[in-house]
Amino acid sequence: MFSPLFTINNKILKNIGAIEAAKAIIDEAPLIPVYEKQFQQEAIIRTVHFGTRIEGNDLTYQEVQKLVEGHDITGTDRDIQEVINYRNVMNYLEELWALFDADMPLPEEKFNPTIDKKNRTFFYSESIVKKIHALTTYKVIEATQTGQYRHQQVVLKNTKTGEIAHRPPPAIEVPYLMQDYIEWLNSFESQDIHPTIKSAITHYILIAIHPFIEGNGRTARSFAVLPLYAQGYDIRRLFSLEEYFDRNAEVYYHVIQTTHEQNSDLFMRDLTNWIEYFSEALAIELTRVKDKVQTLSRDLKFKQKLGGHQVHLTERQIKLVEFMQQFGGLRMPDAKSLLPMVSDDTIWRDLKKLIDDKVVVKRGSTKGAYYSLATV
Repeated sequence: MFSPLFTINNKILKNIGAIEAAKAIIDEAPLIPVYEKQFQQEAIIRTVHFGTRIEGNDLTYQEVQKLVEGHDITGTDRDIQEVINYRNVMNYLEELWALFDADMPLPEEKFNPTIDKKNRTFFYSESIVKKIHALTTYKVIEATQTGQYRHQQVVLKNTKTGEIAHRPPPAIEVPYLMQDYIEWLNSFESQDIHPTIKSAITHYILIAIHPFIEGNGRTARSFAVLPLYAQGYDIRRLFSLEEYFDRNAEVYYHVIQTTHEQNSDLFMRDLTNWIEYFSEALAIELTRVKDKVQTLSRDLKFKQKLGGHQVHLTERQIKLVEFMQQFGGLRMPDAKSLLPMVSDDTIWRDLKKLIDDKVVVKRGSTKGAYYSLATV
């Protein structure tokens, strides 16, 4: 059976420490509930945009946002279809996560064979990988090749030099390599590995096996989030690694390439450098999310002051809070300028709600009142 080769070094430990610290704050952020959907939507758009752009898609962020939100745009059929497909992959992952979420019931009619209802264990399978690929490549490649392992040898060339950069295993070996890897994912051995490391290994192994004719990168990056989700590291699904990979594409491909070159047997390659890179990417992305959450929720002391309960804010109230955080406070004219389409009475009610929840304090008379965030 496959058994990954890697060494836990100080850099990996440092990255995992940053991941754990960010996860703790994000999971406990007191002001996140109402804002959560917006954060999740932003993460999906970033994932879809940068996850397709790194593969050559030419649509802009704004165009991808419109497509994800269900609007029509002008673009090539392939670019548009790739974005729609990747959004459908995100939907599929959402469905898997919802079934696995320990806080949600698993009604009999929706039972998924990847879920152990009694023990809440996630079972990885080749069918999930194939499903992700089928969704990724729908109407992009021949229908007979979607969700099907390749039946021919392929080589990946350097686009600048034309030289062969990677020669994946022969097609005849793909089913056996995939079977070995999935068995390891479901093994007791893998359960003792930190989900960040397991996600990194998953990402690389699928890239290296290159099981499909096309769409391997998107399939690998999508499937690789499942080890995080399945072990409680969904982080409210607020993160996206694709932007980091795309913005650092040269380094991303270089680390993958140098790992490829270590050994002709992909199961004998030392994955330490790749895990360093991947864990750093996740640490940076989660730290970014943590900082954004902290900007809104201030810090955990704020939650303690509120008696441990979470504060549910509307989008209007969030704008008011963010303004106070940036400028130290606001007066009614500031609020009216910030919310031009909202009546004075509605703004008063929003401010009163924030005062009642001890998020905001009011100083001065009604007309000249100054509103600022409560002191922690």
